[in-house]
Amino acid sequence: MKFNVLIVDDEFLARKLLLSYLEKMDDMNVVGTAANAFEAFSLVKENKVDILLLDIHMPDLNGLDFAKSCVSVPAIIFTTAYSEHALESFEADAVDYLLKPIAFSRFQKAIDKAKMKINGLLATGNEDSVVRGSDNANMGEDKTDQPKTRDYIMVKADYKMYKINYADLLYIEGQREYVSFYTTTKRITALYSLKSLEEQLPSDLFARVHKSYIVSINNISEVGTMSVTVAGVSIPVGGSYRDNFLSKLRHAT
Repeated sequence: MKFNVLIVDDEFLARKLLLSYLEKMDDMNVVGTAANAFEAFSLVKENKVDILLLDIHMPDLNGLDFAKSCVSVPAIIFTTAYSEHALESFEADAVDYLLKPIAFSRFQKAIDKAKMKINGLLATGNEDSVVRGSDNANMGEDKTDQPKTRDYIMVKADYKMYKINYADLLYIEGQREYVSFYTTTKRITALYSLKSLEEQLPSDLFARVHKSYIVSINNISEVGTMSVTVAGVSIPVGGSYRDNFLSKLRHAT
């Protein structure tokens, strides 16, 4: 099977390097190269594109905004010199995020991820079900319109969607740009922020107790002066969160 690839980058040398990498792979078919998003629009419209290699910083329209419009492209790999857009790339459903200068071995791993995703969609017959941008509202950070009447949250991690029932969610720990969801049965690590989760989760069931923790109120077994215990784990309570947390506890009892 041949995979159709489109390269979009405003730097000629960057396009040339990626093209040389793809030429080493027998199952890659380059349908075109573009120096900006507007050139790429017509190429995506005229060709079936399986893999999009996309720079972020480009004139007129950046790669992140362009990616949100590419609902027909199942696998997007960002290629950029800037690390600060990794979170936004996740929201765009990218399969990988490559920092320039890009070594061939690292590039090959990203292509393998893209092929795995495409093959998985073909195997399940869901190739046309890939959604991005506004249709991806419940899958990424700061997408807070998930109805709060639900009794679960959908979490995207490892190219899968996990349904976590509120009753099973014990606490959430922030770890820089990632968070870990601790449930009664497993731990799930994903690219989210505690701030967006604090806004999204029902305030009568969950409380922010520390800059690094959100806890399930119903699963608290002990409350100390500087900590709470959830499922046998001692979790610190930050001074700036304590009053609001205690107020929630009073209303919950």
